Amino acid sequence: MTKEQKRGKRIAMSPDELNAYLLSERTCRVATVSHDGPHVTPLWFVWDGTSIWLTSIVNSQRWTDLMRDPRVAIVLDGGVDFLELHGVEIQGRVEVVGEVPRTGEPNPELEVPEQLFARKYTGSDTMHHDGRHAWLKVVTEKASSWDFRKIGKS
Repeated sequence: MTKEQKRGKRIAMSPDELNAYLLSERTCRVATVSHDGPHVTPLWFVWDGTSIWLTSIVNSQRWTDLMRDPRVAIVLDGGVDFLELHGVEIQGRVEVVGEVPRTGEPNPELEVPEQLFARKYTGSDTMHHDGRHAWLKVVTEKASSWDFRKIGKS
């Protein structure tokens, strides 16, 4: 269950605005809990309308962190000037979906995210499996958004 945003409701994105934003952005920043503190990395992602999907190298600090502690925070933001700032922060946990590493074994749960990923980043309908990455589905527990472009609009 996702917690309702309490602060900043006036500048929060509507569900349609949030959906459009998550579909349009290409890179998010993923924060994990490492053995010696926070670890943040940029990562490509896809949004399927209900969940964020991450594909991660399984031999990485991020993967190690998430296998030890599946809690994750993700930020996507944009804008330069103060009144242009907009974005979303998602807190939740990850679930591994499919084989690790992913080699292309048929998996109905991965059909949509893989097609979305291939289209978004390669312009193709087919996902290339390199045997180094695996899929993580983000189960959102809290999401907060902001759009300072709404300030001053009535």
